Amino acid sequence: MWARWVIAALFLTVGLVGDGWAEDAIGTRPLLTIARKDLHTILPPDCHILINPHSIEQFLDALDRSPPDWGLVYGHGHHDPALDERLFTLNRERDAKRSGNPVLTQLITFVWFGELSRYDEEAGGFRVALGPKLTPTRWGVVRFKYQYDDLQGDLVAKVSAPLRSELKQRLARGESVDITVAVTGRLIPDESVVYDFSHDQAGLGVIMPVVKVERLDYLLTNK
Repeated sequence: MWARWVIAALFLTVGLVGDGWAEDAIGTRPLLTIARKDLHTILPPDCHILINPHSIEQFLDALDRSPPDWGLVYGHGHHDPALDERLFTLNRERDAKRSGNPVLTQLITFVWFGELSRYDEEAGGFRVALGPKLTPTRWGVVRFKYQYDDLQGDLVAKVSAPLRSELKQRLARGESVDITVAVTGRLIPDESVVYDFSHDQAGLGVIMPVVKVERLDYLLTNK
């Protein structure tokens, strides 16, 4: 549900195929009609696709070896005056230990949720509400993040005229049109993973890998 995704203040523009697109823009990509399981067919062969608990756990095992002792770090919870200090220490120690780990330079892909909201005539495309995907794992809940500066401005997914017409009709009927946003990049060198606790569930550990974006792909989820 969108209310649970903590919708990010970011909009994508889904436009028409045509000339004049900025080929070097990260956000200028076609809207694809393939399933998530087929992502490997469009990504570089050395890319690690992290879209299910097992693949994410393997990635974290290689990066940080083992989950933190969440209970020890949490202590008496958010009312514990030493909690912030323990979290700070945990993050700094983990940053230091993973320094030089080759996993830091691996090309990885994670996914976020998207939903078309309306067609914007002026922008020439569909506005999209975007929200993070939360994945429960044995490490805790994983929520991938991207460097904010990487995705400033409009993002554009190229769409053929027939598909544009179909999507506008579906929205006019009151249907939701979901898309998957596949984000590809590498962990930032410093503070590449942030450990924290959920604000919604007491004591639930949250792991947030932070990625510098190199590529986006848009997948039409429910065509």
